[in-house]
Amino acid sequence: MEKTISMMVGKGSLNHNNRAFTAKNVDKERSQYNQVFVKEDIRKVYHELFDKALENYNARQTRADRKIDDYYDKIRTGKQEKLFHEVIVQIGNKDDTNCTDMESLNAMLALGDYMEEFQKRNPNLRVFNAVLHLDEETPHLHIDFVPFSTGNKRGLETKVSLKGALKAQGFVGTGRHDTEWKRWVESEKQCLAEIMKERNMDWKQKGTHEKHLSVYDFEKKMRKAEVEELEQKISQQGDRIAGQQTEMKVNEQTLAFQRENIREWREKKAETEELQRKAEQALEMAKRKLELVEAKLERATTELHELQKEMESLVEHARQSCDRYSRVAVTDRQYELFEDVVQLKQENEQLKAENQTLREKLQKAYDFMKQFTISGINLLERFLESVGERVQNFTEHLRR
Repeated sequence: MEKTISMMVGKGSLNHNNRAFTAKNVDKERSQYNQVFVKEDIRKVYHELFDKALENYNARQTRADRKIDDYYDKIRTGKQEKLFHEVIVQIGNKDDTNCTDMESLNAMLALGDYMEEFQKRNPNLRVFNAVLHLDEETPHLHIDFVPFSTGNKRGLETKVSLKGALKAQGFVGTGRHDTEWKRWVESEKQCLAEIMKERNMDWKQKGTHEKHLSVYDFEKKMRKAEVEELEQKISQQGDRIAGQQTEMKVNEQTLAFQRENIREWREKKAETEELQRKAEQALEMAKRKLELVEAKLERATTELHELQKEMESLVEHARQSCDRYSRVAVTDRQYELFEDVVQLKQENEQLKAENQTLREKLQKAYDFMKQFTISGINLLERFLESVGERVQNFTEHLRR
């Protein structure tokens, strides 16, 4: 069966080749069957090919402005050479070699065999990306490569040059209509034709007019693909903007919620501070009342001690007098002493009653202080911590 061979210059759209986006003419369900032969970072390839030559070149320069910092960026931003080149290789067309038909199987295998030997045949065309597409109408290869030449006298010893790379491989042109590229393409077609014979396919060669028409159709298709790529980017950008708008709305809602939380927190904080202020005022008042009670208690205690001492002195005096006059008849003086003792006992009982009243008042003061709690400690405990054990010891003395 006869099949045409097409080798066309590609635009070098790596995103399209690697399916970073899906154009309208691509069947997504068949994309999984695409075959990736090579997929490398082009910057790393540039470092691999040219770093040594770049180091030697810069070492020879006496002027800093002649040195090259990054050869990749120099070629990318320059106009003398392309950063890389792409060739699209196809067997047959959509009518006789459609990807949905079994007839395309041999073409797919032949293209795979062709790609396997491509780098070996072309040592000066460093391939960094190569993909076999089976998700469009006809099986075809996208081969992206960096052409380089070595042993150069001017500039870098090894540098980017398509003409120099093809010349190093034996393809020398003679003029405008007989270029290195044209000779190389014809040679590659011959290699592919030999591979096709092994799979029962013959090369169907067309006239010059049809070749130009094929290139025109290809360029038209590439423009269409570029438009689709731009439309895809616009759509993605629209989706990204919509997503950002949704995210902004969510952020606004979150911000409003946080502001409400802050407002409630401030209100609660103000309430807490007010309660704390009132508690501190109550504590201060309780402390003042407690100080008054303590002062009264201390005065009463002092008076009680003095009365007790006086009573004990009188009792001792009465006892001595009683002993002294025990053998003597009762006189008027003895009677008066007896009356004094009775009077002292009555006063002692009265002081005990007053002492009991003071203890009850003190207990009420303690109960009152227990009602207030600050930072987990009630007012009574805080008071006892501040005044120590003096009041407790005194209270125990009274209870005895």
